[in-house]
Amino acid sequence: MSRRHAAEKREILPDAKFGDRVLSKFMNNLMIDGKKSAAERIVYNAFDRVEAKLKKAPVEVFHEALELIKPSVEVRSRRVGGATYQVPVEVRPERREALAIRWLIKAARSRNEHTMEERLAGELMDAVNSRGSAVKKREDTHKMADANKAFSHYRW
Repeated sequence: MSRRHAAEKREILPDAKFGDRVLSKFMNNLMIDGKKSAAERIVYNAFDRVEAKLKKAPVEVFHEALELIKPSVEVRSRRVGGATYQVPVEVRPERREALAIRWLIKAARSRNEHTMEERLAGELMDAVNSRGSAVKKREDTHKMADANKAFSHYRW
C-alpha cells in the first residue's frame, strides 16, 4: 500500500441493459478470467428468473437485496499494549457497497443449485426476504460489533 497518496478511483461505466453503475460493479466482481460477457449473461438471466418469480423490476430487487446485505458496523483488529482487541467501527459507504457485493457473490457461489444463474437468482430472492447466507453474514458482523462494544473507546 502506497504511503504517498491514495489510489485514484477509476470511473466505472454503467451496464448496457439497465444503465446502472452498481450493477456494473457487481458484474465486474462476478467476472472470472476477464470473461465479462459470461458475467453479463449470468446476471441478466438471473434477473429474468427473479422477474418471473417476484413480478417486480429486477434492478429494484437487486438494490433492495444489496441494502439488506450492507453492513453499517464491522470490527477491526487494534493492537494495544500487547493485546489485540476487536474494535467496532462504522463502515464507509464505498466499503459497505463492496462488502455487500462480495458477500452476495460468495453466498451465491456456495449454494447448491445447478447453474450460477439459479444460484444468484435464489440468493437475491432470499436476500429480499431477509434470509440467506449473505444476510446472515451481515447479522453476524453486527453481532460481533455489538459484542465488542466495550472496546469502542480504542477507536482511532
